[in-house]
Amino acid sequence: MATTRLDRALVVDTALRLLNEVGLEGLTLRRIAKELNVQAPALYWHFKNKQALLDEMATTIYRRLAVEADPPASDATWQDRLVQAQRNLRRALLAYRDGAKVFSGTRFTGTDHAAPMEAHLRVLVDAGFTPSAAARASFIAYSFTLGFVIEEQAVEPLAGERAHGYDVQERADRIGADYPLAAAVGADLFTDYEARFEEGLRAIVAGVEATLLPG
Repeated sequence: MATTRLDRALVVDTALRLLNEVGLEGLTLRRIAKELNVQAPALYWHFKNKQALLDEMATTIYRRLAVEADPPASDATWQDRLVQAQRNLRRALLAYRDGAKVFSGTRFTGTDHAAPMEAHLRVLVDAGFTPSAAARASFIAYSFTLGFVIEEQAVEPLAGERAHGYDVQERADRIGADYPLAAAVGADLFTDYEARFEEGLRAIVAGVEATLLPG
């Protein structure tokens, strides 16, 4: 077996590329090692286990997000900035099969996120939120986006791809006789994710403003 000069960045880049081919479940250290043409134990010099690799993959996704994110307008309100941050996050997660699952529950391995987080919290605090409320508002919006994309990618793993079992008409035919309301809302649940995400963001902003922003 040929020798490949390994470093953490090469392993992570390979893992993210393979993720789009095999998904999170199929992404193993052995599979990555085979792609790199090395023995699997060579990877343990860089990552002690799969979770450590996932942490670095999530960190890399975040770093790429920070570079590629659409910035808010100079006169953007706190509402605009909260929404734009979630749009950027969703787009970054959708770039990878199971991207939201990779991101969920991981720990950043660097401190790159600290400065943007500080700036984001400052916007909310300057708008009247307490620091604690600002943090909770951000977490609510983040949790919505992460959960939304996990569900979205279960149906549409990648752009233009639809998972088996989510045919709206077949679902309606199967349950419609006994459960007409459940059958009728299939399109609302399993199609048009862009519009549904934007609708959800509006609800999040309204709820945050109503419950966390001091009157």
